[in-house]
Amino acid sequence: MTVSLEVAEGVGTIRLDRPPMNALDIATQDRLKELAEEATRREDVRAVVLYGGEKVFAAGADIKEMQAMDHTAMVLRARALQDSFTAVARIPKPVVAAVTGYALGGGCELALCADFRIAGENAKLGQPEILLGLIPGAGGTQRLARLVGPSKAKDLIFTGRMVKAEEAREIGLVDRVVAADEVYTQAHAWAAKLAQGPALALRAAKESIDTGVETDIDTGLAVERNWFAGLFATEDRERGMRSFVEEGPGKAKFL
Repeated sequence: MTVSLEVAEGVGTIRLDRPPMNALDIATQDRLKELAEEATRREDVRAVVLYGGEKVFAAGADIKEMQAMDHTAMVLRARALQDSFTAVARIPKPVVAAVTGYALGGGCELALCADFRIAGENAKLGQPEILLGLIPGAGGTQRLARLVGPSKAKDLIFTGRMVKAEEAREIGLVDRVVAADEVYTQAHAWAAKLAQGPALALRAAKESIDTGVETDIDTGLAVERNWFAGLFATEDRERGMRSFVEEGPGKAKFL
Protein backbone atom coordinates (compact mmCIF):
# COMPACT_ATOMS: atom_id res chain seq x y z
CA MET A 1 0.00 0.00 0.00
CA THR A 2 1.19 3.53 -0.78
CA VAL A 3 -0.50 4.88 2.36
CA SER A 4 -0.98 3.10 5.67
CA LEU A 5 -2.62 3.79 9.04
CA GLU A 6 -0.92 2.59 12.21
CA VAL A 7 -2.38 3.24 15.66
CA ALA A 8 -0.49 3.46 18.96
CA GLU A 9 -1.31 5.31 22.20
CA GLY A 10 -4.46 6.75 20.70
CA VAL A 11 -2.50 8.26 17.79
CA GLY A 12 -3.12 7.19 14.22
CA THR A 13 -0.14 7.73 11.91
CA ILE A 14 -1.13 8.12 8.28
CA ARG A 15 2.12 7.22 6.54
CA LEU A 16 2.90 7.92 2.90
CA ASP A 17 5.14 5.21 1.45
CA ARG A 18 5.67 5.58 -2.28
CA PRO A 19 9.44 5.78 -2.83
CA PRO A 20 11.43 7.64 -3.75
CA MET A 21 9.50 10.93 -3.39
CA ASN A 22 6.00 9.95 -2.22
CA ALA A 23 4.49 11.32 -5.44
CA LEU A 24 0.74 11.58 -4.97
CA ASP A 25 -0.70 9.62 -7.86
CA ILE A 26 -4.40 8.85 -8.19
CA ALA A 27 -4.18 5.56 -6.29
CA THR A 28 -2.37 7.30 -3.42
CA GLN A 29 -4.93 10.10 -3.34
CA ASP A 30 -7.80 7.61 -3.16
CA ARG A 31 -6.10 5.59 -0.46
CA LEU A 32 -5.43 8.76 1.52
CA LYS A 33 -9.15 9.55 1.47
CA GLU A 34 -10.04 6.03 2.61
CA LEU A 35 -7.67 6.19 5.57
CA ALA A 36 -8.73 9.70 6.56
CA GLU A 37 -12.30 8.46 6.71
CA GLU A 38 -11.19 5.40 8.69
CA ALA A 39 -9.31 7.61 11.18
CA THR A 40 -12.46 9.70 11.50
CA ARG A 41 -14.59 6.66 12.36
CA ARG A 42 -12.25 4.78 14.68
CA GLU A 43 -12.73 5.47 18.37
CA ASP A 44 -9.21 4.25 19.17
CA VAL A 45 -7.81 7.06 16.99
CA ARG A 46 -7.99 10.25 19.04
CA ALA A 47 -5.33 12.27 17.18
CA VAL A 48 -3.51 11.89 13.86
CA VAL A 49 0.02 12.35 12.51
CA LEU A 50 0.65 12.83 8.78
CA TYR A 51 4.11 11.52 7.90
CA GLY A 52 6.08 10.75 4.78
CA GLY A 53 9.13 9.15 6.35
CA GLU A 54 12.58 10.34 7.36
CA LYS A 55 13.68 11.74 3.99
CA VAL A 56 10.67 13.32 2.30
CA PHE A 57 7.09 14.29 3.15
CA ALA A 58 5.70 14.38 -0.39
CA ALA A 59 7.20 16.01 -3.45
CA GLY A 60 3.88 16.63 -5.19
CA ALA A 61 1.68 14.98 -7.77
CA ASP A 62 2.79 12.28 -10.17
CA ILE A 63 3.66 14.55 -13.10
CA LYS A 64 4.00 11.73 -15.63
CA GLU A 65 0.49 10.56 -14.73
CA MET A 66 -0.87 14.10 -14.99
CA GLN A 67 0.88 14.76 -18.30
CA ALA A 68 -1.12 11.97 -19.88
CA MET A 69 -4.44 13.54 -18.81
CA ASP A 70 -6.36 15.90 -21.07
CA HIS A 71 -8.92 18.54 -20.09
CA THR A 72 -11.82 16.09 -20.00
CA ALA A 73 -9.91 13.64 -17.82
CA MET A 74 -9.02 16.34 -15.30
CA VAL A 75 -12.55 17.74 -15.22
CA LEU A 76 -13.63 14.27 -14.17
CA ARG A 77 -10.76 13.89 -11.66
CA ALA A 78 -10.42 17.35 -10.07
CA ARG A 79 -13.26 16.94 -7.56
CA ALA A 80 -11.95 13.58 -6.38
CA LEU A 81 -8.49 15.12 -5.98
CA GLN A 82 -9.84 17.88 -3.76
CA ASP A 83 -12.11 15.48 -1.89
CA SER A 84 -9.16 13.30 -0.87
CA PHE A 85 -7.45 16.27 0.79
CA THR A 86 -10.68 17.63 2.25
CA ALA A 87 -11.22 14.26 3.94
CA VAL A 88 -7.93 14.83 5.79
CA ALA A 89 -8.78 18.44 6.66
CA ARG A 90 -12.13 17.35 8.08
CA ILE A 91 -10.86 14.63 10.38
CA PRO A 92 -12.65 15.82 13.55
CA LYS A 93 -9.60 15.19 15.71
CA PRO A 94 -6.27 16.99 16.19
CA VAL A 95 -4.01 16.43 13.18
CA VAL A 96 -0.30 17.29 12.99
CA ALA A 97 1.90 17.11 9.90
CA ALA A 98 5.44 15.84 10.48
CA VAL A 99 7.33 17.40 7.57
CA THR A 100 10.77 16.20 6.52
CA GLY A 101 12.53 17.06 3.27
CA TYR A 102 10.34 18.23 0.41
CA ALA A 103 6.68 19.17 0.83
CA LEU A 104 5.90 20.56 -2.60
CA GLY A 105 2.72 20.97 -4.61
CA GLY A 106 0.29 18.34 -3.36
CA GLY A 107 2.68 17.58 -0.51
CA CYS A 108 2.46 21.16 0.72
CA GLU A 109 -1.31 21.08 0.23
CA LEU A 110 -1.50 17.93 2.35
CA ALA A 111 0.47 19.61 5.15
CA LEU A 112 -1.97 22.54 4.94
CA CYS A 113 -4.78 20.13 5.85
CA ALA A 114 -3.27 19.60 9.31
CA ASP A 115 -4.03 21.67 12.41
CA PHE A 116 -0.35 22.00 13.29
CA ARG A 117 2.85 21.55 11.31
CA ILE A 118 6.24 20.47 12.70
CA ALA A 119 9.06 20.71 10.16
CA GLY A 120 12.58 19.39 10.16
CA GLU A 121 15.48 21.74 9.60
CA ASN A 122 15.89 20.09 6.19
CA ALA A 123 12.33 20.82 5.09
CA LYS A 124 11.51 22.76 1.94
CA LEU A 125 7.94 23.74 1.18
CA GLY A 126 6.28 25.34 -1.80
CA GLN A 127 3.59 25.43 -4.46
CA PRO A 128 5.53 25.17 -7.75
CA GLU A 129 2.52 24.45 -9.98
CA ILE A 130 2.91 27.80 -11.78
CA LEU A 131 6.17 26.47 -13.24
CA LEU A 132 4.08 23.83 -15.02
CA GLY A 133 1.61 26.38 -16.33
CA LEU A 134 -0.89 25.41 -13.62
CA ILE A 135 -2.17 26.53 -10.22
CA PRO A 136 -2.54 24.43 -7.07
CA GLY A 137 -5.58 22.18 -7.46
CA ALA A 138 -5.89 20.34 -4.13
CA GLY A 139 -6.78 23.31 -1.97
CA GLY A 140 -3.53 25.28 -2.09
CA THR A 141 -4.98 28.59 -3.28
CA GLN A 142 -7.54 28.47 -0.49
CA ARG A 143 -5.84 26.91 2.53
CA LEU A 144 -2.49 28.65 2.02
CA ALA A 145 -4.11 32.09 1.80
CA ARG A 146 -6.15 31.42 4.93
CA LEU A 147 -3.03 30.30 6.80
CA VAL A 148 -0.39 32.87 5.81
CA GLY A 149 -2.54 35.63 4.30
CA PRO A 150 -3.27 36.49 0.66
CA SER A 151 -0.06 38.46 0.00
CA LYS A 152 2.34 35.75 1.17
CA ALA A 153 0.26 33.09 -0.55
CA LYS A 154 0.47 35.01 -3.82
CA ASP A 155 4.25 35.34 -3.44
CA LEU A 156 4.63 31.58 -3.12
CA ILE A 157 2.06 30.64 -5.76
CA PHE A 158 2.97 33.31 -8.34
CA THR A 159 6.70 32.54 -8.20
CA GLY A 160 6.57 28.81 -7.45
CA ARG A 161 9.56 29.26 -5.17
CA MET A 162 10.47 26.92 -2.33
CA VAL A 163 10.92 28.18 1.21
CA LYS A 164 13.23 26.60 3.73
CA ALA A 165 12.03 25.60 7.18
CA GLU A 166 12.97 28.82 9.00
CA GLU A 167 11.27 31.08 6.47
CA ALA A 168 8.26 28.79 6.52
CA ARG A 169 8.07 29.26 10.28
CA GLU A 170 8.51 33.03 10.00
CA ILE A 171 5.56 33.38 7.62
CA GLY A 172 3.37 30.95 9.56
CA LEU A 173 3.46 28.10 7.07
CA VAL A 174 4.87 25.79 9.75
CA ASP A 175 4.56 26.12 13.51
CA ARG A 176 7.76 24.55 14.81
CA VAL A 177 11.17 23.71 13.37
CA VAL A 178 13.21 20.89 14.93
CA ALA A 179 16.13 18.67 14.04
CA ALA A 180 15.22 16.43 11.11
CA ASP A 181 15.58 13.25 13.15
CA GLU A 182 13.19 14.57 15.83
CA VAL A 183 10.29 15.48 13.57
CA TYR A 184 8.19 12.34 13.96
CA THR A 185 8.97 11.94 17.67
CA GLN A 186 7.83 15.47 18.43
CA ALA A 187 4.79 15.23 16.18
CA HIS A 188 3.73 11.98 17.84
CA ALA A 189 4.26 13.50 21.30
CA TRP A 190 2.08 16.48 20.38
CA ALA A 191 -0.65 14.18 19.11
CA ALA A 192 -0.36 11.75 22.04
CA LYS A 193 -0.80 14.55 24.55
CA LEU A 194 -3.99 15.72 22.85
CA ALA A 195 -5.19 12.13 22.51
CA GLN A 196 -5.54 12.12 26.29
CA GLY A 197 -7.86 15.14 26.20
CA PRO A 198 -11.66 15.32 25.98
CA ALA A 199 -12.42 14.03 22.49
CA LEU A 200 -15.76 15.76 21.97
CA ALA A 201 -14.52 19.10 23.27
CA LEU A 202 -11.52 18.91 20.94
CA ARG A 203 -13.85 18.14 18.06
CA ALA A 204 -16.02 21.09 19.05
CA ALA A 205 -13.04 23.41 19.21
CA LYS A 206 -11.75 22.31 15.80
CA GLU A 207 -15.12 22.62 14.09
CA SER A 208 -15.80 26.01 15.68
CA ILE A 209 -12.44 27.44 14.61
CA ASP A 210 -12.53 25.96 11.11
CA THR A 211 -16.11 27.09 10.49
CA GLY A 212 -15.37 30.54 11.89
CA VAL A 213 -12.47 31.29 9.56
CA GLU A 214 -14.53 30.22 6.56
CA THR A 215 -17.67 32.24 7.28
CA ASP A 216 -18.94 35.44 8.91
CA ILE A 217 -18.51 36.04 12.62
CA ASP A 218 -22.22 35.70 13.45
CA THR A 219 -22.32 32.22 11.94
CA GLY A 220 -19.09 31.34 13.71
CA LEU A 221 -20.44 32.55 17.03
CA ALA A 222 -23.60 30.49 16.54
CA VAL A 223 -21.53 27.34 15.94
CA GLU A 224 -19.43 28.10 19.03
CA ARG A 225 -22.53 28.79 21.14
CA ASN A 226 -24.23 25.57 20.14
CA TRP A 227 -21.14 23.46 20.80
CA PHE A 228 -20.43 25.23 24.10
CA ALA A 229 -23.92 24.54 25.43
CA GLY A 230 -23.98 21.02 24.03
CA LEU A 231 -20.79 20.06 25.85
CA PHE A 232 -22.62 20.54 29.15
CA ALA A 233 -24.35 17.24 28.38
CA THR A 234 -21.09 15.27 28.25
CA GLU A 235 -19.37 13.12 30.83
CA ASP A 236 -16.06 14.81 29.99
CA ARG A 237 -17.46 18.18 31.06
CA GLU A 238 -18.66 16.69 34.34
CA ARG A 239 -15.32 14.99 34.87
CA GLY A 240 -13.31 18.11 34.03
CA MET A 241 -15.26 20.45 36.28
CA ARG A 242 -15.37 18.00 39.17
CA SER A 243 -11.61 17.53 38.97
CA PHE A 244 -11.05 21.29 38.87
CA VAL A 245 -13.15 21.84 41.99
CA GLU A 246 -11.70 18.90 43.94
CA GLU A 247 -8.07 18.79 42.74
CA GLY A 248 -7.32 22.08 40.99
CA PRO A 249 -6.78 22.90 37.31
CA GLY A 250 -5.19 20.62 34.74
CA LYS A 251 -5.52 17.31 36.59
CA ALA A 252 -8.61 15.80 34.96
CA LYS A 253 -8.21 12.44 33.25
CA PHE A 254 -10.55 11.87 30.33
CA LEU A 255 -11.68 8.55 28.90
